[in-house]
Amino acid sequence: MKKLLLLFVGFVGFTTVALAQPQGGICIPDPLYADSVYGAWPDTVTNFPPAAANVYYETVLNFKAPAAVTADLDPTGQFVGSPIQSYTVTSVDGAPAEYLYTCNISNCSYTGGIQGCATVYGTTATVGTYSILINLNVVVLVTLFPGLPPTPVTQQTSFTGYKIIVGTASVTDFSSPKLVVAPNPVNDNFSINGINMLSNASEVILTNAEGKVLAKRVPGSSNVENFELNDMKSGLYFVNIVHANGVETLKIVKQ
Repeated sequence: MKKLLLLFVGFVGFTTVALAQPQGGICIPDPLYADSVYGAWPDTVTNFPPAAANVYYETVLNFKAPAAVTADLDPTGQFVGSPIQSYTVTSVDGAPAEYLYTCNISNCSYTGGIQGCATVYGTTATVGTYSILINLNVVVLVTLFPGLPPTPVTQQTSFTGYKIIVGTASVTDFSSPKLVVAPNPVNDNFSINGINMLSNASEVILTNAEGKVLAKRVPGSSNVENFELNDMKSGLYFVNIVHANGVETLKIVKQ
């Protein structure tokens, strides 16, 4: 049973990282994932967008658990088909102390098969890499003896794999001495020139004003990264460039 529940936590774990009132209001589950059986968006590979010291940070996570245990979650087949009654985040450890979090349901408890979302937000002055530990209670209805009602089995467990990197950074409206964004404001496409001028640039991440990751790149030998905003609504967008000395954040205006 422990193995099953640990596998279950593996795909929904961090997505429920949020519990207090966010500045931007309670999130709404993204319909893009409504047809998914289960998952967490972004996953641990994409991870959180980077943060910058003394700069307001906000990001939204979506998540969904299946209504019943699947073969992917229980390779032994012993509990396949058993209903997942609920899963609840009991605590979240490791984030910057100044960061708050909220689920779209006040008690952060969800029924299997229900999609939810969470918001992480705040401003911290402390630079560092924060590894996140999420503690959960997972309840599966297990039929222990044929003919008897299923028994709720609760497992307390934890999940790791997400992180928030807080770097020293400045938010630049249109360009910096090393980076040039053109055109800005933008109608459809824009380019960032000068990425290789930064020390060991490792990631280039495009987000909207709510912190949702729209594109993520690993810089190559080229000094230029091109992005498309053709289908995006007008407003503010941000490009975060993670490098050896922190995070450079560029503000993009979509007309």
